[in-house]
Amino acid sequence: MQQTETKMLPIMEAFYTVQGEGYHQGRAAYFIRLGGCDVGCVWCDVKESWDVSKFPHVSVDEIVKEADKHTARIAVVTGGEPLMHNLDALTYELKSSGFSTHIETSGAYPLSGEWDWICFSPKKFKSPLLEVAEKAQELKVIIYNQSDFEFAKQNARLINENCKKYLQPEWSRFHKVMPSIVAFVKDNPDWEISLQIHKFMDVP
Repeated sequence: MQQTETKMLPIMEAFYTVQGEGYHQGRAAYFIRLGGCDVGCVWCDVKESWDVSKFPHVSVDEIVKEADKHTARIAVVTGGEPLMHNLDALTYELKSSGFSTHIETSGAYPLSGEWDWICFSPKKFKSPLLEVAEKAQELKVIIYNQSDFEFAKQNARLINENCKKYLQPEWSRFHKVMPSIVAFVKDNPDWEISLQIHKFMDVP
């Protein structure tokens, strides 16, 4: 495949905001949310992204042109599950425009694209691939119930030694699970807590 080859990707939405989660929280970033996901998280807050047929396919050139209108040079590709699509052309063009490329993925599909930051957020509903886990800079596990702590430990065995480790409360169960998350991090200080600060700030 030619890196400069024009590609079309299903765009659910794209917007300029502040990264609300994980290592880069609080930084301005342009988000590109791709349609399509078959991971099937029961608590997903963007279930409307699952059906890829609902979204217009937009050229990579147009996607990057829109991103270029904004000041920040961080582009976050998310979903849905963005790795359902080949992202080589998108990241090539983003990098050519001076963007640092970030992705948020469950790791359920093979890695494509060239990434400066990989947020690996595995889900129980579809097993992640080792190739994604090993290259991640950030492991983020959503805590919905007590069994998710063991799931977090299991996935921590897959990552490289420099990968940051985060536990994030599922939003609808925030008050119920936060005490357990705090206790876990106090007992396991190599883990940190990620909060969805964009929801507290009421921004996208």
